[in-house]
Amino acid sequence: MLEIRFRRLNDLAQVPRYARQGDAACDLVAGADAQIPPLGRAGIATGIAVEIPVGFAGFVLPRSGLALRHGITLANAPGLIDSGYRGEIIVALHNSDPSEPFFVTVGDRIAQLVILAVPHVVYVEATSLGETERGEGGFGSTGVGASHS
Repeated sequence: MLEIRFRRLNDLAQVPRYARQGDAACDLVAGADAQIPPLGRAGIATGIAVEIPVGFAGFVLPRSGLALRHGITLANAPGLIDSGYRGEIIVALHNSDPSEPFFVTVGDRIAQLVILAVPHVVYVEATSLGETERGEGGFGSTGVGASHS
């Protein structure tokens, strides 16, 4: 189990928590009320800061229920929290609904936070790369030429 230290930045802030045993992500909740206009976006404060250890990063992900029911997603999905960042977690919500504003209330679950190990890599220039089945097939290339039902 990995312990992540956090700091409440106001009295309304809530600790990220798993909704159910076995969940991969913790819920992030709004630390302030906000209104997101149709097709607009807003930075929603969570009221918390976290201390992610070196070798790990936080990934902020959309909530599927908000996306399906209200068209709410993240403007920068996934949001990345580097281990050196100690400021407030701000969630960049986007309202993709063309006609309805979306209202955020303090305590609403607005996003999910996953902490993952991320290795530090060194890029080594090469004149060729190893062969794979996919090769240089890019966007939409998986399944091209195969029949799918």
